[in-house]
Amino acid sequence: MAVKHQKTGYSDILMSADDMTNLWHHHQQQDMYGKLAQSIAPEIYGHADVKKALLLLLCGGVTRELRDGIRIRGDIHVCLMGDPGVAKSQLLKHITTLAPRSVYTTGRGSSGVGLTASIQRDTITGETILEGGALVLADHGICCIDEFDKMEESDRTAIHEVMEQQTVSIAKAGITTTLNARTAVLAAANPAYGRYNIAASPQENINLPAALLSRFDLMWLILDVAGSESDVALAQHVLHVHKEGKPPGLGFEPIASSQLRAYVAHARTFSPHVPVELSNYIASEYAGIRQDEIDAGEKAMGYTTARTLLSILRLSEALARLRWADQVHSISPLLHYLISIYQLQQVSEGDVNEALRLIKMSKISLEDTAGDDTSKFDPITAIYMVREDSTIAEPISFKI
Repeated sequence: MAVKHQKTGYSDILMSADDMTNLWHHHQQQDMYGKLAQSIAPEIYGHADVKKALLLLLCGGVTRELRDGIRIRGDIHVCLMGDPGVAKSQLLKHITTLAPRSVYTTGRGSSGVGLTASIQRDTITGETILEGGALVLADHGICCIDEFDKMEESDRTAIHEVMEQQTVSIAKAGITTTLNARTAVLAAANPAYGRYNIAASPQENINLPAALLSRFDLMWLILDVAGSESDVALAQHVLHVHKEGKPPGLGFEPIASSQLRAYVAHARTFSPHVPVELSNYIASEYAGIRQDEIDAGEKAMGYTTARTLLSILRLSEALARLRWADQVHSISPLLHYLISIYQLQQVSEGDVNEALRLIKMSKISLEDTAGDDTSKFDPITAIYMVREDSTIAEPISFKI
């Protein structure tokens, strides 16, 4: 008789010496961060920053427990909001295949107790038993919730505790207990009108309560915008995948799912810390994000809270883990400017800088629905967008 281990996790991934050699080879490559991200669902066209966010969700930050027993979560929550047909569900499905432990469910087919926990009566013994829901079953894993907007408001409220405290409190039928639900939540939703209505405000389109929005570390708005060049590129990509059974060339060989999973598993063994000298920089950047929302007035989403500060730390720790480092680092604004302008290949961007960029880009995706006007972006973001669109054949590189 054999016993099959059902609940697996990253710690259960066993690697041989050859596996570690291959991982080290990948780790030494330039732009490993970008290559890992592009290897997530390579058959899906575009969504570069979204895939980077999903990579950080897989890696996660460091969960910390304070002296008084309060636990600060390290799991990263991401919400993908957008028009139908932009591959949100495919991204969720792909993440469930990458994570060793994951649960996939839909908002329309899930109730509050189905996500958290329910009380059942045993048909044989007549005893009352407690059954965990999707979020409890995904403990130390990822819970993917599709059609998040189709859930009843009362059911969505049930996951508030899970997303922040990462526990499920039960007080029913004489049972009073707390279950662990230490899971990262990846949700996908459509706008309130089915498709994004540019004439309406972001709040009217998203139609989710602020208490829930503030619990997501990153929230991306993915729109299906018509454009001759982008439509042709998308069509060529889809037709190539349909004909050849693989995506077009990315300039490198995509990392296999098993190797990507092993790379993330090794990265999660690191527990990077944020040095004291970065505290003032992170605090000033957080205050700047808040001030930008005040200046934006009614156009701002207005969901930036103190939780965003912890989101910056979690994303920075996840980026440090991807570098297999024990410390989060940053770079000076001048060096960040030079990297963006001259496309320096041998200088890595700081963890904090990249975390802030992802947060700002996610906010831009929510607030900017009228086009590609970069005049209202902050200088660093505008420079990055110019860098992405540049056609420099041979980027300058030098060591610092």
